[in-house]
Amino acid sequence: MPAPKVRTKWRPTLALIVYVVLLAVMALPILIVIWFHAVEASSNRMAPAEIGALVVAFMLTLGVAYVLTRTITGPIDALIARTEEIARGGKGAIRPLESYGTREIAVLSQSFLDLAGKLVDRTEYVRSFAAHVSHELKSPLTAIRGAAELLRDDDVERPMTKAQRLHFLDNIVADAVRLDALLQRLRELAQAETPVAEGRSSVADILSSLRERFPALHVSGAGDTEISVALPQEAADIAFANLAENALQHGATLLELRVSVDGRTAIILIRDDGSGISEANRQRIFQPFFSTRREQGGTGMGLGIVRAMLSSHGGTIRLLQMTGAGTDFEVTIPVQILSG
Repeated sequence: MPAPKVRTKWRPTLALIVYVVLLAVMALPILIVIWFHAVEASSNRMAPAEIGALVVAFMLTLGVAYVLTRTITGPIDALIARTEEIARGGKGAIRPLESYGTREIAVLSQSFLDLAGKLVDRTEYVRSFAAHVSHELKSPLTAIRGAAELLRDDDVERPMTKAQRLHFLDNIVADAVRLDALLQRLRELAQAETPVAEGRSSVADILSSLRERFPALHVSGAGDTEISVALPQEAADIAFANLAENALQHGATLLELRVSVDGRTAIILIRDDGSGISEANRQRIFQPFFSTRREQGGTGMGLGIVRAMLSSHGGTIRLLQMTGAGTDFEVTIPVQILSG
């Protein structure tokens, strides 16, 4: 979608408006003095003191106009220039202005810098994500193509054995399954980045869905499991299913959701008894495509989807420090306030 354009027409600058308004205000006493002298029969000349006062008033008016334009239009012009610089130079151009003039312009400038930072970060994220996606899709596609070419070029004089043919076919199927998993994760991530309409779900419904979807896990709940959170059911199913699947893939047999409420925020502690996360990997688990189970089909996108899904609905997730086996995540989600 092209950016909307401001209709081109002549518009006065702020400096011109300031000068014109102040000079018009100054002209009023001048006209009054001239009028009084015009109606007086005694003298039509202005006294030197009156002329001096008018000159001083004129200079003060110009001084006030200069201060106003420097205080207001100067920072605005600098912000416009900084906008163009950021558009050309990217993140390196995001830096504070030298002068803000007024509190309102300072607030406007800070909001602009925050927005510019988020947009640049988003652009860099999309660029990095596209490179990762290209790499992740290229690997299984290359393997499928290689296996298919070998099967196509099977020599009649030296034909493949049945075991060799099945080996290549199994590789094709495994890589196709991996591609399907990647595409499913990409669809979930797209849904997380573009949240569905507002809705709610209860922790009890989340527990029921997890028990039905993951029969190999013993899923239990504790605390206020009847609380409703501001997370649509579909989004909740995607987020918590990824956490449960991650636990299951790391050898967990138990999954517990412990719920507490702090003001208008639900805090859900998610604990499993799996193999846990090593200290070396704790800082990397939310990075896109980071996986310790790549050979077993892991995509490394599950936790990124969970964080994006929760964030788009005002929630957070963090990994808690834990000694020994198992993994603890803390999820916070706004509580859904029921009307009526």
